[in-house]
Parts: sequence; C-alpha cells; structure tokens
Amino acid sequence: MADPSSYRPKPGQIPDSPGVYRFRDEHGRVIYVGKAKSLRQRLSSYFQDLAGLHPRTRTMVTTAASVEWTVVATEVEALQLEYSWIKEYDPRFNVKYRDDKSYPYLAVTLNEEFPRVQVMRGAKKKGVRYFGPYAHAWAIRETVDLMLRVFPVRTCSAGVFKRSAQIGRPCLLGYIGKCSAPCVGRVSPEEHRELAEEFCDFMAGRTGAYLRRLERHMQEAAEEMEYEKAARLRDDIGALRRAMEKNAVVLADATDADLIAVAEDELEAAVQIFHVRGGRVRGQRGWVTDKVEAVDTAGLVEHALQQLYGEEQGDAVPKEVLVPALPDPVEPVAEWLTARRGSRVDLRIPQRGDKKDLMATVQRNAQQALALHKTKRASDLTTRSRALEEIAEALGLDSAPLRVECFDISHLQGQDVVASMVVFEDGLARKSEYRRFQIKSFEGQDDVRSMHEVVSRRFRRYLRESQKTGEWTVEEADGPEEDTAGPRDDNGRPKRFAYPPQLVVVDGGRPQVQAARRALDELGIADVAVCGLAKRLEEVWLPDEEDPVVLPRTSEGLYLLQRVRDEAHRFAIAYQRGKRAKTMKASPLDAVAGLGDSRKQALLKHFGSVKKLRAATVEQICEVPGVGRKTALAVAAALAESAPPAPAVNMATGEILDGSEG
Repeated sequence: MADPSSYRPKPGQIPDSPGVYRFRDEHGRVIYVGKAKSLRQRLSSYFQDLAGLHPRTRTMVTTAASVEWTVVATEVEALQLEYSWIKEYDPRFNVKYRDDKSYPYLAVTLNEEFPRVQVMRGAKKKGVRYFGPYAHAWAIRETVDLMLRVFPVRTCSAGVFKRSAQIGRPCLLGYIGKCSAPCVGRVSPEEHRELAEEFCDFMAGRTGAYLRRLERHMQEAAEEMEYEKAARLRDDIGALRRAMEKNAVVLADATDADLIAVAEDELEAAVQIFHVRGGRVRGQRGWVTDKVEAVDTAGLVEHALQQLYGEEQGDAVPKEVLVPALPDPVEPVAEWLTARRGSRVDLRIPQRGDKKDLMATVQRNAQQALALHKTKRASDLTTRSRALEEIAEALGLDSAPLRVECFDISHLQGQDVVASMVVFEDGLARKSEYRRFQIKSFEGQDDVRSMHEVVSRRFRRYLRESQKTGEWTVEEADGPEEDTAGPRDDNGRPKRFAYPPQLVVVDGGRPQVQAARRALDELGIADVAVCGLAKRLEEVWLPDEEDPVVLPRTSEGLYLLQRVRDEAHRFAIAYQRGKRAKTMKASPLDAVAGLGDSRKQALLKHFGSVKKLRAATVEQICEVPGVGRKTALAVAAALAESAPPAPAVNMATGEILDGSEG
C-alpha cells in the first residue's frame, strides 16, 4: 500500500485550469482517469488526511504510485479527453457500464448498392442505419415481416442475392411480394434505394404523413372503381398500423427523446434507457455497474451519457435527453451533446406531464433491474470469493490470488506447436488480456521445454516493462522474442505483459510446474506462486512438493482452477487449429514475390485451377490482365518447382506403379 504523500505534487506545481488527470499504479498502469474545472483544486482534494476520504477514494490513492495531468482549453475538451482515455486505458477504479453489444438492432445497410434490412448485433458500422435496440430479435423480425408488405426491401444475404442473380430467379420472398427482387432487375438500384429510405423514414417515426398519403391513394382508387388496388392499399395500411402498435404511444407524435433513469445503492448502480422516436418507445436497454469510485447520481448520469453518445453522430443523438439529475456543471455536457448531434440538444429533468410520468416508469425499470441483478449476483460473488480463498489456503498463499494466469501447450503430433495464456481477475475471465505464443527455440514435441520457454518469455517481457518504470533493475535476458504482437507504448495503455499475476497455473503435472518455477527463478521473480493441474486425477501440483494437493471434488477452488485450465486449453486449441488451417490453405503461388491476392485470384479464375495454370505456357499466363512477362516467368518457375513427381511406369507392361513399388 502506497503512501499518497510519496507522490504528491509540490505546491504550485499543479495548474489552476481545466484538464484531465491520470493516476497510475506501481506497474505504470492507469487505474483512474478524471476531469476537473480546476486541476489544482481537484487533485489537492485527493491528498488530504486519508481518514477523511471516501473508502473507495482512499483505496484508489493508496493503490496509485503517481499522478499526471493534461491541461486543456475548455471543459468540453476535458469531457472529450476523459471519455477517450477511459475507453483507451480501461482504468479499474472508473465507473464502467457493462457493454450492451448483445442487444439486437434493426439495421438497414445503406452503404451497399442494394440496401438490406437485417438484425445486427455488435459494434455499429459506418453507413448503416440502426433502429432499436430491441429486447429480442424475434420482435424485430415480426416488425419487418409486417412492413415488407409495404416496403419490399431486400432482406437476403449476399450469397442468396448473388445466387438468384446468377440463375435469374428470385427467392420465395420475391414471388410472394415481400421483396422487390432487385437481384433479377425487377427494380433499378435507384428505385430500391428509395424504398429503403422510405422504410427508414417510417421507422424513424415519420409515420403520420405516410399513412395519410396511403389513405388518400386508397380513396382515389375506390372512387375510380379500382377495387383490387384499393383493397391492397387497405391491407398495407393495416399492416403498418399493426407494426406501429408494437411500440407503445407515450408522447406527442413529434417527440424524439431518450429518457435515462438510475437506481443505486452503496456498491452498485443500474441504468435504464428508453428511446422514444416519433412519440413511441422504439427501444430499451440498460446496464449495471460497480461503483468503484465515489460518485453521486449526477456523476452516474454523466458517465451514462458518455457511454451512450461517445461514438454517435447526427440523428443518433436525440433532440431531447431527460435525466434524473443534471451533471455539475451541465453546460459542458450539453455543449458536447450538441456538437455530436450537430444541432441543439436539450438536457434537462422532466418536471411535469407525460414526460415525468414516463420517467417514473423508466425509474421503476431501473430499480427492478438492480434488484434482479443483486439477486443473481449474490451467490455468484460469494462463490468466487470462497473459491479464491480456498485456493489461497490450499497453496499456502498469503492472500487470495486476485489475478491468475494459466498456460497451456498445444500441437498436432509435434507440428505447429503453440501456447496460450489466459487471465482471470477476481475469478472472472479477462479476455482482452489473453495472449498466444509460437514455440520458436526448438522443433518437435517437448511440453516441458515449451512451458519453460513460454513462461520465460511472458515474464521477461514483464521485467522489460517494469524497467521502464524503474521498479526493477535487471540485466536483459537472452532468448526468443515475444509472440507476434502489435505496437506497445509507454503511456500506461494496457500492455501485453506489464501487469504480474499472483498465481501462475500450468496445464500439466510436476514436470511442467517445475519448468515454470525454474523459468521464474532464472529471472529472479520470487513473488509469483506456481501450481499445475493434471487432467487425469485433477491433482494440484506444487513445484517443491513430492505429492500433489488433492482438493475435494466439491471444492469451489478446484472448480475455478478447472475453469481456468479448460479455458487455456480451449484458447490454445483454437489457435493451433487456426494455424493448421492457414498452412493447409497455402498455395504454390504464395512463393512468387510481388504477387498479391488480387492477381492470384485473377490467375486462378482465368485458368480454373492450379493444375491447369501449371500446364499453361508463359505466353498464356501473360494473357491474364495485370500479369506481365516477368511475373509470368516467376509464376511458371514456382509452379514447376512445386510440381508433384511423375509416377513410375513399368516399361514392360505399361503399368503405373505407386510409390511403394520398385
């Protein structure tokens, strides 16, 4: 536990201006990001008597080992920079709402030549129009099924679309009138796009004018005695009204607003959001978060606004945002929302009328979500805590291992040897910190030697990162480099190996455990415990013990170790299979320098197969667009080198012999 006075900035060193600050721990990892109208006043508040701090703030400042700040010109810039850094560094002491990427959206792919209506989950893509989120995917499909009668927009996948275009025959939806069949040219790309845009307008809430237009056309058809057309329009209007009835009418037709409510206790908070478009509730979602920092309702609202609109632009930010409490100060947040929308956004607390009544409904949903979450989590949190305590007791550790890393080796008969590292924190998988390795120091199968190499590489990287912060002073160890990794930086972003575990688990018995322990000893690391879990009898092996530790079959600690081991095994197998698949897909054309994927595909498309390409002359290869004579010569040479040997022939009988005979 650090003493905050050891890293407290000197008097007068902190500027009295807006800015964003970062607290780092002893390993250089950013653990908290905050913003302030006055950096001097805000940071000074962290360095008062510890007894006067909120318990969570006290934990944060005693975990930190340094603080730094960045000055900005305005509070709006501070808000933007704070959001960016929280997304980038994932600090452990900031409130982070759990991601809602599992919610399904109704999406229209306006970025395609023939826009497609479909259900989408995950991160939003540029050029795609989204509606929702919805609670269930089937609710989207029911709505779309009703609307396709009026807006017969394409819903098929790219493969089905291409297939229909090739055979000149539309799919079933084209025959029953629920698709305009652009695949076979029934409508032009422009006409189909107009249909998709009308679909989007209707889903966005501009329903009244469209329905009135359909009703007028229906009456005109009836007056002209075109009764079939009038009946079809009548059915279209009915379908659209049924689609609209699936969304409750709550506010005036022109209302576009998001309503945000918060339910909280000392430890957790639940946020619920209702999306109202055209006066109807078009979507609902919510999050639950741990209150790892001292934050009030206004602060939770501010974090929710950042989460909701940090990646949004234009109409995705509504004209009106209704909240239970206003951020302090409110002006920078309102200005930030206005900039994201491109026009004024009204951020306020509803005081009376229908909006206040609807806010009460959203609040009840938030309270129910928090109660349900606490009911589900109570046993889960207790179980995880008990499992970590049982592991600490069984292995003789001083405290529960809050961070556990597990290593596994995978190969196929000694080929494509790879390893995995998975990370569990507080008993939960932290998939963003999983790592993969290729075994580089030798060929063949040797699990013990492989385990030594992988553990050495992981902790050698840790020592290198620690040297940069001045925590360690060791000589650079020789050995293979780390696995193929992306760029790393010195600014506290999550690095591949910069944060040490309290416990290393290896998949295997005593030999693998001793190899891992030896790797740590060679690097001078003595404060990381090591154990192994053998599959056959699920025994826990320690490096210096002759006999294994046997945990009861009903032990939560054993169950957690099994989960960690099985996850490492799954991750290693997936990597090994991926490498093998890439190897199997290798082509003789890969050996031709300067031949890119597009020209490879052009060659194969022109000749039909590698076999026919191998039989072609240099002049024939030159006929392929984009392939010059120099490249054609290189292709011919590469294919000649990789040609299979000619079969042996019995000259007396003419019989083709296989490789096992003379």
